[in-house]
Amino acid sequence: EGLMRKLQSQGVHHITIVGADRQTSIDFWEGVLGMPFVFEQPNLDNESESHLYFDPGDGRLITIFTNEDREGDPERTPTDPGCVHHIAFSLSQAMFAQAVERLDERGIRHSGVKDRGFMDSIYFTDPLGLLIELASYRFEPPHGCTHAGVLLEAHLLRVQRGDHHIDRIHVADAIEALAARTTRSLSAPDPAPRSRSSRARAPWPPCECGTSCSPPPSKLLPSR
Repeated sequence: EGLMRKLQSQGVHHITIVGADRQTSIDFWEGVLGMPFVFEQPNLDNESESHLYFDPGDGRLITIFTNEDREGDPERTPTDPGCVHHIAFSLSQAMFAQAVERLDERGIRHSGVKDRGFMDSIYFTDPLGLLIELASYRFEPPHGCTHAGVLLEAHLLRVQRGDHHIDRIHVADAIEALAARTTRSLSAPDPAPRSRSSRARAPWPPCECGTSCSPPPSKLLPSR
C-alpha cells in the first residue's frame, strides 16, 4: 500500500464571508479596516448575490457574498464545532498603538488590549456579529526566517522549561538560537570543519523556520 501524499498548502488564498447588503460590507471592510475594495462581480454559483473582493494588506483576499435583500444582525455569530470563532488581522506596532483611540472614535465596543505573550490583541465584532481580532507581533524574525518559525522554536523552549505559555523570554531566546544557527562569524570557528570543496557545496544548516534561512552573501566565510 503506497504512502498517502499530502495536498501541500502554500498560504491562505482567500476567506469568504456571507454578508448582508453591499454598502454594509464596504463601510466596514474598507471604511473601518482600510482594506481596498479591489473588484466586484456576480457570485458565479448564485446569481442573486454579488461577490465583493477586498485586499487585507498582503495582496491576498477577503471576499464577501452580498444580497440587497439581506439585513444585518449584530448578534454574535455561532461558535459551534466547525464554525469560525474569529478572524485576526495584522497591524504594525505603530498602528496598534492607535487602535483603542480609533475604535473609540467610532463608538465600537472592544476588549481593550490583551497581552498574548508574543503579541498584542484587541477584539471587537463586525456589524454582522463576526469576532475580529487586531493582532500585532512583538518581534521581528531573524533574516530569512518566519514568525511561525520563531514561534515553533519558542514553543520547544517553553515545553522544555515547563512554562505555561509562550512569553517574551521564549521568543527572545528563540531568536537568539535561530540567529546562531543561521549566521556565521569570523570570530567563531566552524562547528564541524570541512574540506574546501565540501565547504563550498554544503547547504546552510537547516532550521525550524521551514525556510532555508540563508544568510546574505556578506555573512558567508570566504573560501580559502
